[in-house]
Amino acid sequence: MTANHQVAEASVKYLAEAARQIVPVGYKQTEVGVIPWDWEPVSLHSMVLALEAGVSVNSVDKPNAFPHGKHILKTSCVENGYFYADECKSILTSDLNRAKATPIEGSIIVSRMNTPELVGELGYVEQDCPNAYLPDRLWQMKFRKDIALNTRWLAYILSFPVIARKIKDAATGTSNSMKNISKGSLLSLTVPTPKFEEQTAIANALSDVDALINELEKLIAKKQAIKTATMQQLLTGRTRLPQFALREDGTQKGYKQSELGEIPEDWEVVFIDECVKKVGSGKTPSGGSTVYVDSGRPFIRSQNVDWGILDLSDVAYITEEIHRTFMGTELCEDDVLLNITGASIGRCSKSDMRVVGGNVNQHVCIIRPEPIKLNPALLVELINSRIGQDQIDSYQAGGNREGLNFSQVRNLRFAVADNIQEQSTIATILSDMDADIQTLQQRLSKTRQIKQGMMQELLTGRIRLVS
Repeated sequence: MTANHQVAEASVKYLAEAARQIVPVGYKQTEVGVIPWDWEPVSLHSMVLALEAGVSVNSVDKPNAFPHGKHILKTSCVENGYFYADECKSILTSDLNRAKATPIEGSIIVSRMNTPELVGELGYVEQDCPNAYLPDRLWQMKFRKDIALNTRWLAYILSFPVIARKIKDAATGTSNSMKNISKGSLLSLTVPTPKFEEQTAIANALSDVDALINELEKLIAKKQAIKTATMQQLLTGRTRLPQFALREDGTQKGYKQSELGEIPEDWEVVFIDECVKKVGSGKTPSGGSTVYVDSGRPFIRSQNVDWGILDLSDVAYITEEIHRTFMGTELCEDDVLLNITGASIGRCSKSDMRVVGGNVNQHVCIIRPEPIKLNPALLVELINSRIGQDQIDSYQAGGNREGLNFSQVRNLRFAVADNIQEQSTIATILSDMDADIQTLQQRLSKTRQIKQGMMQELLTGRIRLVS
């Protein structure tokens, strides 16, 4: 039997015994629940020497606004066990002498006063930050020297959902918009605590996963930046693909002036209306969400249309009977879907075989290009690019994205190659980059799920890393 099977069987056995309220062998019942026999419930009061607060000072909400380079941290600098030193504001020179308490390596910073959702958020400090200072709404935990304590492990368990909820629930206040945690309520919190050796093993295991998550986030950000730069070059024709860059006589193609600025000599500025068979949207069935069923015709809503991605994780379905009441919005393959109202206005993706024959609601516009005039995948890239989003912004009153009408959608205009093969090649390059980024994002999501599972097992002692 493999080690993985043994761990899985042990975990199933643990849960089954816990469900019967039987304490498994090697565990004990305590005030913090069932924990390993060699763990103890320990209060923060016995670990923390002091809770150090900073001072709120006058500042400018911008990093490095002054030559002195000194900053005051925002309460948003801590979240879910992480500390973000770049969440800060520049201290006015006149207030420099009032700032005190800088983040120290190995400490934990806690948001003692915040909104009900954010109060009690905390983060582990990886290294000293001599140019950043705490405001009065943040505490820094200073720890006792006479006990063996891995503070990284402590940050993990304090951000573990069950414990984090206890911290938030301890917050008080008469205002529904702002809550406050007292020193006494925070320090009275009791957590299941292993010996120092196991604390360190747990912290190292979770830290390794955090490092992988951090590297994936950096890689995704880098690839997204490359994609943005590539879009800017290819969608404007500033960079020509080699197979389309030469005239028949072998000379380099040039550029010409247009209403959108300089474009390649063999490209044209076109309105969407000139290149499509259809622009329209659907409607919400009578009865709203109560008519949705477990299976049937896919019903696409604005939450399903993301930047270049059709997200069907929470797709709704409607019956054949309802579908027949508005068949004019039946989806075809390669329809371009554009959100025209709501918070996600401007997001655009393309339909595929998963939703063919389905419908959309009134918040989603169907654009059906003439494939010999405009490549659908290229249109998605154009609308999602800065070129398209700037036009969408220009239609919104006062800069607020309130909605697009069909006339405005039809009047979106872009410079595109006359050669449909060039359009398709550009779209394929950008789509391949999107697919690469999406694969990395899926891997990142999976890694985060793995970390949550590890926290659930390691921080409760269900899986032990020491003998």
